[in-house]
Amino acid sequence: MRKHIIDKPRVADTAAENRVWLDIASLAQADLTSEDPAYPIEAALQLQDDRESGWRATGTGEQTIRLLFDAPTPVRHIRLLFRETETQRTQEFVLRWRSDTAGEWREIVRQQYTFSPPHTSEELEDYGVELDALSELELSIVPDIGGGPARASLAQLRLA
Repeated sequence: MRKHIIDKPRVADTAAENRVWLDIASLAQADLTSEDPAYPIEAALQLQDDRESGWRATGTGEQTIRLLFDAPTPVRHIRLLFRETETQRTQEFVLRWRSDTAGEWREIVRQQYTFSPPHTSEELEDYGVELDALSELELSIVPDIGGGPARASLAQLRLA
């Protein structure tokens, strides 16, 4: 039998290419459980891509990043990028939101992912959402559900 493997043409995600990301740093304040001074939260929120940058915790264990918006903000898309280039581990994160500071937290997603560097060292999560009046966004990260010495990190957080 004669066979040929043909590649399907990839359709570009034009919506993603045309997405206008919010300047989170000018729209919100960040509350953090910890922060390595060499890897501040601003590095994960910046709009230009920097493969060496991002946020990282100072210690091990569960960490929380909470964004408190100055005014309720409509959000239609959330992108998270996690990187781990050194240690094999299984991470869990939970993303929650609420529309006012006295309101109830609503879970957007709870996800686990296993990093196995060098082969699987990045996890990109893209979520379409309908958050008409986002006041607070909370990301909780358990860097190693097995209790290992890993530190939580976040390469990129984008909202549109």
